[in-house]
Formats: sequence, C-alpha cells, structure tokens
Amino acid sequence: MKTIGIVVGSLRKGSYNRSVAEYLQSRIPEGYKTVFIDFGQVALYSEDLEQNPPQSWVELRKSVKEVDALLFVTPEYNRSIPGGLKNALDVGSRPYGQNIWGGKPGAIISVSPGAIGGFGANHHLRQVLTFLNVYTMQQPEAYVGNITASLNAEQTIVNEATKGFLDSFTEAFVNWIGKF
Repeated sequence: MKTIGIVVGSLRKGSYNRSVAEYLQSRIPEGYKTVFIDFGQVALYSEDLEQNPPQSWVELRKSVKEVDALLFVTPEYNRSIPGGLKNALDVGSRPYGQNIWGGKPGAIISVSPGAIGGFGANHHLRQVLTFLNVYTMQQPEAYVGNITASLNAEQTIVNEATKGFLDSFTEAFVNWIGKF
C-alpha cells in the first residue's frame, strides 16, 4: 500500500484549501493511504540549528520520509506560496544531501477565491519542487479559482463541475503515482 502525504499550504482554520484537500482525500481509491503532513509549528529554518535540530524539524522530516507520494494544495499569497510552506520545504531539504522530499511523485493544486486560481503560487511551488527533485505531475494543471462558489456553508464542495474536475485530477494523480 502506498502512502500519499497531503500538504495543505494554508494554516487558516476553515481553509478553502483544507476543504479541497479533504475532498481529494475522499476520492483516493483503495490500495492507497493518505496522511496530512502538518507544518504549522515547524520552527523557522536556520543552518545554525542543524547541530541540534528542533523537535518540530525532526517530526516533519520523519513524516515526509514515511510517504511515497506528495499532494500539495496551496493558496496564493502575494503571487507566491505561503511562507510556512516554503519554510517546511526548506527544513525538509536540509542539511545538504539529505533532502527528504526528493524522488517522490507529486502534484499541485492551487486554490483561491480569486479568478486566476492561484496561478502564481502553483508555478512558484512547481519551481521549488523541481529543484527538490519531486517528480511533479505536469498535466492536468490544477488552478481552482472562485472556490467560494463551489462550497456550501459547511465548507463542503457541492459544485458538480468542480467535483468532476477534482475527480479527474485525482485519477490522473493516482495514475502518475503508479508510474513510480
């Protein structure tokens, strides 16, 4: 059984990204396990701390090492990825030569209440993941814009077109994982 680590870029309670991630999690077929990789309490990266790394770094590194694939669901902050997500990527890529992200298949969905669906964040994250040697699925690209129109009051996805798109994305991602 392969394990998919789900990394949600937004730490906000009631996050639209978390709603999308939970929907995607519900669509993963049998034979796969999913776990959410939490980075909300990960201490800021400083090479000075590597001799005695904070427990939050140790836990993050361990949780990512244990997964076979990575699914990133992220908002866009100022045309890029959230700082907490970038910090988690940096912590997991160090010390040099011990990158825990690399060699795993991955996929990205950016989610936004805005019309362009987090396009900037999606591509900035793709750039970082390329350097970290995550085999990021190229197609279909996934920018979920106007997400608030797809959610009900309980933050559940109810829009059938959005569900259909996310279902096809999930199927493509599972097929992508199968190639590794």
